[in-house]
Amino acid sequence: MELTFTPKAERFIQRMITFGGGNAASAFRLAVKPGGCSGLSYDFRIVDAAEPGDVAITSNGIPVLLEQKSVPFLNGVVVDCEDSLMNTGLVFTNPNAAASCGCGTSFTPKE
Repeated sequence: MELTFTPKAERFIQRMITFGGGNAASAFRLAVKPGGCSGLSYDFRIVDAAEPGDVAITSNGIPVLLEQKSVPFLNGVVVDCEDSLMNTGLVFTNPNAAASCGCGTSFTPKE
């Protein structure tokens, strides 16, 4: 399983934890769910505990939980943070995507 967080994304996630009421046990949970303009969308939030079956990894000290059934869609993904006049948030570069929407938060998987 290879999932890369850029330093900008790590800072953004750490701020999500800090300013979202997280604590020392909080983690960033990432999953892929049906939805978005391209078929599947990235679902992420700060949680205090893993859900059954979650895959736990760490990125520069930040605990990350991956929904088990989402792992095949997330392998090789690079998570970055965009901060512009039009958008501030996480952006996903996914080698498993056949197409992505313009906002970078949903994708169509390769067959």
